[in-house]
Amino acid sequence: MSIRKWYLIHKWSSLVCTAFLLMLCLTGLPLIFHEEIEHLSGVVEAPVMAGNTPNASMDAVVEAALKQRPNEVIRFMFWQQDEHPNVTMVSMAKSMDASPEDSNIVLIDSRTAKVLDAPPPDRGFMYVMLKLHVDMFAGLPGMLFLGFMGLLFAVAIISGIVLYHPFMRRLDFGTIRREKQARLKWLDIHNLLGVATLVWALVVGVTGTINTLSQIVIMVWQGDQMAEMIAPYKGLPPPAKLGSVQDSIETAKQSVPDMHVSFVAFPGSMFSSPHHYTVFLKGNTPVTSRLLRPALIDAQTAQLTDTREMPWYVKTLLLSQPLHFGDYGGLPLKVIWTLLDLITIVVLGSGLYLWLKRHQHVEQRIQHMQQIHAKAL
Repeated sequence: MSIRKWYLIHKWSSLVCTAFLLMLCLTGLPLIFHEEIEHLSGVVEAPVMAGNTPNASMDAVVEAALKQRPNEVIRFMFWQQDEHPNVTMVSMAKSMDASPEDSNIVLIDSRTAKVLDAPPPDRGFMYVMLKLHVDMFAGLPGMLFLGFMGLLFAVAIISGIVLYHPFMRRLDFGTIRREKQARLKWLDIHNLLGVATLVWALVVGVTGTINTLSQIVIMVWQGDQMAEMIAPYKGLPPPAKLGSVQDSIETAKQSVPDMHVSFVAFPGSMFSSPHHYTVFLKGNTPVTSRLLRPALIDAQTAQLTDTREMPWYVKTLLLSQPLHFGDYGGLPLKVIWTLLDLITIVVLGSGLYLWLKRHQHVEQRIQHMQQIHAKAL
């Protein structure tokens, strides 16, 4: 392919996605530090107790949550020991098929089964940043659109790599022509920063695109592996009364002894069937702690129905999520992610500036040629 074609690919793929990529970079900055921001905003934490204090039965936690919100149903129970130790988070809503925006969270002390807080749904700054970053308040179409912008960003990066050598072959690597006009200086800065951050930008762009497919991936998993696991219950009426959550969790732990519980999906919720508690377990290493394994437990008998490793496409999604936000290496990695994000903003902004200046230069040349032509007449 000729250099001119690569230049046109780089130019138009960059122009189409630049505004949206700038928005994603800006909204992504606070999301990198969402844990720290939550703590500063005064999130309720469990009181300090002796380290060997045992947890209460999760059935008591369920009872406390239903007593707090008697007109709602429990959809999920989950735990974030690193961020909120000894706290069980119970997600509730008016119905099992309610949207995530209509859900409420009840925070309960895992050891005493006492309600710590039942905050109203968050509609503040972080909520706005998250929604803009995820789907621009447009649901699945917004997510898929941003995924397409991520693909264009990857195309812009790859085409930029192809163009870097031909355009910079007469200059030493990292040269910035300060003595020349401002447009050439910014071109050198744009090229240098783009090359310096291309691996990170490509990783974040691709993982961001993968993350926009999360709802589709879940639907595929439900129609594939989940459908196979619950096939013996097909056509049976839902149970009139649910059994013990605690017993179901214990069964899951015994079935997969080398993992620990991450969250529980209640019967009828998105990640379960009307007949099962689906207990999702995760590993203990940096990689396996990002992967989930579902254990389907009969909601009446607390007996194991099935447990399997997630298929490759779900694993890809689960591994891409922490890589996108840099939240698997603690605060130092978050700082690095922030610096790279800021540099990417400079790359995107300088690219837009260069296009505008070039467009103005072309218009000026056209006007100059028109003036010369008019004088000749």
